[in-house]
Order: sequence, then C-alpha cells, then structure tokens
Amino acid sequence: MSNTPMAASPLTRAVLEIDEYASGLGWDQPARLFALVDTARLRTQEPALASQLGLEDGQESSALTPIEQDEIPAGKALDEFLGTIAWPDAVVGCALTVERLMLPPSAEATVPQGLSEARLAKWVAEHPDRQEVRMTVAVLRDGARDSALRLREKDSPTEVLTGRDLVPGLAEALSATFEE
Repeated sequence: MSNTPMAASPLTRAVLEIDEYASGLGWDQPARLFALVDTARLRTQEPALASQLGLEDGQESSALTPIEQDEIPAGKALDEFLGTIAWPDAVVGCALTVERLMLPPSAEATVPQGLSEARLAKWVAEHPDRQEVRMTVAVLRDGARDSALRLREKDSPTEVLTGRDLVPGLAEALSATFEE
C-alpha cells in the first residue's frame, strides 16, 4: 500500500495494509477477521485467486497477503467466536481489526468498582476522556505478532501507532486459533 513503509517487516506491512483498508471503510464498522497467506505460495498454488487479488509476480517474495474472512456473527462475543476458529495449513497467520472505546491511564483510578460488564461499557461510553480507537492485530503461526492503533480523533495514516505488544490480550486470543 502507498502509506506502508518499505523497511517494515512483512507482518507490519500486512497490519498497516489492513489498517488502511479498514480506514477506507470509515468508522463504526464491525470487527473484521483476515487470514494471512504467503504471497509467493498463493501465486504458485492459486494463480486465479492471486490474479483476482491483483498480486503481481514482481512483488516481494516474503510478503503476506491478507484475505478477509466471512463476517463475524453479530451478537456473538469476540472471544467465543475466536475459540471456534481452526485455520488450514496454508494460512500462516491471521489478523483482526476491531473498534473499541478506551480511557487514558489517568481515568483508571475513577472506574467504579463492582459494575457489570454492560454498566462498565456504558460508564466508559459516557466518560468525557474516552477515545475511539481502531485496533488491528496480527499474529503468525511462529509466534510473531504486530499491531496498529488508530485514534478516531487523529484519523491519519501518519498518526497510526505500531508495535508488537500494543494489544497483548487480543494477540494471545488470535494466537490461540492456531493451537491444536
């Protein structure tokens, strides 16, 4: 993609490509799940699909191609849904993009104790310091992981934060989809 740094690892480039795709869809979108496949292997084993995806032979051989999966069922908790996934061997990794509300660390001390999950979500949604964030997290079978965070108030490709451990719980949940 045009805004993806060329020096970045293939996994980071895939995360940023997915973030850019999700950004093009706008905000207030459902979570989206992607399989990550080896681009060179895809061109060799599935040339028609590779052509449909616009993958040219000259592309970097270590690249990863994200392939969006079917929609995540509405009303099903994300952790429950991830627990039902099993990937075929051709899938070398997976990624998920999801929007959430977050509070700054300074607000943690003011969180009321004993709230149900629904009441806590309502409290966060009404908090004056809340921020909307889109998280894109990707993991590979070999344990590599990367993520990107985009704040709605700073919705620009130059303001996307990347890092291995930005959303560790989600990365662990995605890694679990590869366990036997």
